[in-house]
Amino acid sequence: MCGIWALFGSDECLSVQCLSAMKIAHRGPDAFRFENVNGFTNCCFGFHRLAVVDQLYGMQPIRVKKFPYLWLCYNGEIYNFKQLQKQFGFDYQTLVDGEVILHLYNRGGIEQTASMLDGVFAFILLDTANRKVFLARDTYGVRPLFKVLTDDGFLGVCSEAKGLINLKHSTSLCSKVEPFLPGHYEVLDLKPSGKVASVELVKFHSCKDEPLHAVCDTVEALPSAGFDLETVKSNIRILFENAVRKRLMAHRRIGCLLSGGLDSSLVAAVLLKLMKEININYPLQTFAIGMENSPDLLAARKVAAHIGSEHHEVILNTEEGIQAIEEVIFSLETYDITTIRASIGMYLVSKYIRKKTDSVVIFSGEGSDELTQGYIYFHKAPSPEEAAEESERLLKELYLFDVLRADRTTAAHGLELRVPFLDHRFTSYYLSLPAELRIPKNGIEKYLLRLSFEDSNLLPKEILWRPKEAFSDGIASVKKSWFSILQDYIDQQVDDLLLEKAAEKYPFNPPKTKESYYYRQIFEKHYSGRSSWLPHYWMPRWVKATDPSARTLKHYKSATQE
Repeated sequence: MCGIWALFGSDECLSVQCLSAMKIAHRGPDAFRFENVNGFTNCCFGFHRLAVVDQLYGMQPIRVKKFPYLWLCYNGEIYNFKQLQKQFGFDYQTLVDGEVILHLYNRGGIEQTASMLDGVFAFILLDTANRKVFLARDTYGVRPLFKVLTDDGFLGVCSEAKGLINLKHSTSLCSKVEPFLPGHYEVLDLKPSGKVASVELVKFHSCKDEPLHAVCDTVEALPSAGFDLETVKSNIRILFENAVRKRLMAHRRIGCLLSGGLDSSLVAAVLLKLMKEININYPLQTFAIGMENSPDLLAARKVAAHIGSEHHEVILNTEEGIQAIEEVIFSLETYDITTIRASIGMYLVSKYIRKKTDSVVIFSGEGSDELTQGYIYFHKAPSPEEAAEESERLLKELYLFDVLRADRTTAAHGLELRVPFLDHRFTSYYLSLPAELRIPKNGIEKYLLRLSFEDSNLLPKEILWRPKEAFSDGIASVKKSWFSILQDYIDQQVDDLLLEKAAEKYPFNPPKTKESYYYRQIFEKHYSGRSSWLPHYWMPRWVKATDPSARTLKHYKSATQE
């Protein structure tokens, strides 16, 4: 994880513009560098480094003697860089996984480069010999990327939008800053003036398609016995374990978030098993957050005891949670209700990890709810086919919601997130299964995933079959939910009259509740006029919902209501 930033064709003094790059310094607390591009005085790269792989030669932009005309700034991890080296005979000059991008590009161009990368990435590649700039982002947008391109060809690129919104340019203060689409690459011509012109934006991978890099994966072709249930369960276990194994690539300590729900518990259990197998000689630290005796804390404690991790509990102080709201919204760059609610706990546990431990590479369970139909409202799906379509829609929008939350809350504290449920090979296989196999069964969501691990003894049965908790309830105390505490506080902050006139003040995505109004006010304070970053609020489907929380759905029954 790191922060990348680049400008092409700046009219303003670069030393002034570079101040904007400091807005993402949290993403790379170990080192930073600014570098001008030879022959293009108005183009430069900025890089903030978190040293996870090759601590000696990992500074960027990456340039190697073999390709003096190529400049690379990237944020991410390429898990198959060694397999690609073996397959194509690449001669690496560093131990940096991202160096493979230069070799792939030299061998087969940008299309092959983006398609053959097994990992999470956002990158800026400059080819001064052919006067081209390339931008690319991984399939699910696990690593963030924003850009701004003016009519006269000034281009700014950054890991977070906050590094672009204050850029100066002769034609305007700043044009439209927007997220770069996941699963795409863009080709731009570089003019002698340093300005650019967009040539094409190409979608190189769709979540349903088996990735091109599967040909050189560590797991060979899977048994082709169709969709026999035992074969399917075995394949799910093989591919998930492989997804966790390839993510063990790190020179810094590995930890794991553990809510005690199915997803994070599976990740932690498989992670610890594999760490033992490869003789990692330190205990796995797991981290849970919640109010005293909350369901999540109790369940996480049970999982940690079962798998044998070094477990840390962070007690959520309601005052601390409320005070964190503004800095959380600033970090997130969104005003989505459910994203903000769920981010507060994740932000505070990340803060604890950074201050109190030496774990830096943090595993988490994001992506499973979208992939395996884990949200409560999937019980209301009219048909398996519609449930499958909804699952794909959620995966495509992850970069706006759960993946955004997971990246920003951890990156704000200089941690690197790893999400095995979003492994390209695992997700494409799961999505290839018949729709009927993937739906909730017997009143239980993620039924197939649970069934696949039932005989593994990785987790206690009551955790493996634990129903979905709304995050704001999972971290709540038995006496009063975090959701209710938030509502009570915000109710005092927003006047009824303000809410009545909300649609006049905020015509795009107008707030419908005091809570959403409160979040929107804070967002506009930091990112005025940027409401289009969120195309719509996250809401459940097939139910009449005015609130995104699972607690408002009939199927959901929290511990406070039992």
